Amino acid sequence: MVMSNLQIGLAILGGLVLAAMAAHAAWSARKNQPRQAAPSDPGDGPAIESQVGVGIEPGLDAAAFDVASFPLPLVEKRASMDALIDVIAPIALEGLISGDAALAAMPPTRRAGSKPFSIEGFNETGQRWETPLAGQRYSLFQAGVQLANRSGALNEIEYSEFVMKTQAFCDAINGSPDFPEMREEVARARELDQFASDHDAQLGFVLRARHAAWSPGYVQQNAARLGFVAGVIPGRMVVPASVAGMPPVLGLSFDTQAALADDPAQSAIRDVAISLDVAQVDRSERAFERMRETALALADSMDGVVTDDNGQPLAPEAMDTIGAELEQLYDTLDQRDLSAGSALARRLFS
Repeated sequence: MVMSNLQIGLAILGGLVLAAMAAHAAWSARKNQPRQAAPSDPGDGPAIESQVGVGIEPGLDAAAFDVASFPLPLVEKRASMDALIDVIAPIALEGLISGDAALAAMPPTRRAGSKPFSIEGFNETGQRWETPLAGQRYSLFQAGVQLANRSGALNEIEYSEFVMKTQAFCDAINGSPDFPEMREEVARARELDQFASDHDAQLGFVLRARHAAWSPGYVQQNAARLGFVAGVIPGRMVVPASVAGMPPVLGLSFDTQAALADDPAQSAIRDVAISLDVAQVDRSERAFERMRETALALADSMDGVVTDDNGQPLAPEAMDTIGAELEQLYDTLDQRDLSAGSALARRLFS
């Protein structure tokens, strides 16, 4: 049968419609596919996608905030314990005690409840307080427990555990402890905890995708250009502090499952969190200014928008207000001898 001109025209039109639909489907698929990291130049090493979850962030576990974990400069002759945030019990000795004997008598754990606990000795040779070391000799000891941290104030049960651990150490080395009055120390702990609760600032921005989602590699590649490095947890990146061993200045995190996917390139990320733990970072790092600049730069390069936790866009005026309030907070911490980034502040706000 010979097709009429009308039939031929309809067939052609139908074919064009099908072709247009197929093209639109392909375009939509490309549009909705997560943005990918740009290919690396030869010699640049493995592509960003293969680096998701690689940990090079300095390790910061709970033990890092224990009293005895902050090494003292050699010129220091004072203990790392401080009466400002610690209960301190002096321990008198009948004579010199070796570091080996002290180490053998140390309690197995360095906590009393949720509070860091430690014992330090006064090194006769170095004339400084330190965690007991083998081969050294000590003329005095002191035991300490932290008054407060982010778990709350030291309570009566934790104080009693502190006394028991200290007494056991003293019995082993023939030392005589002098414990402060529990009621007064617990009251002091509650006052310090209240101050810390009122001045604990942990800030967070959320960067949300305007249109296409992002792959983990795309996020990492853009963040790396602004100084972020991969953290110890998949889906986390950090901006390291200018001083080695200090807590990171900023953190960036996204869905851990996306980072651990068999094919991370196909994982769709629609938001990432940028965080700042104010008390942990020295004021000289300009942490909030860098947080703000970083968030805006990422929003520009990744076609995103900076919002608060509730998804509301953050206007420049709101960021200005936050910055001004932080300056007041820094001043208050300085006045209390708990300057942001100091060893005492890092311990208290941990």
